Amino acid sequence: MRLSELSRRATAVVDHVEDREPADPISQRLRELGFVTGEEVRVVAVGPFGGDPLVVQVGFTRFALRRQEAARVRVRAESATQPAAAIATPETAPPAKVREAA
Repeated sequence: MRLSELSRRATAVVDHVEDREPADPISQRLRELGFVTGEEVRVVAVGPFGGDPLVVQVGFTRFALRRQEAARVRVRAESATQPAAAIATPETAPPAKVREAA
């Protein structure tokens, strides 16, 4: 499945990024941004007109991608071992622990 086919709020795992041509600069940049094998990715929002662009989240970072860029990212369904509701996002992550002075 392609990232561009993932529905809003759906979570998946990056399988790989396809190169459309040798040394594809867009695919290389996607990998540099964190779209690497095994990384969880989530579609946060879609544009109002034709669904372009997509807002996707990798880790705690969000990106706006055109559908044609997102189509380069191949994903697989979220593993059943970790339901999507259990994935920490910036909104749901527990607060950081504060060290008390001695």
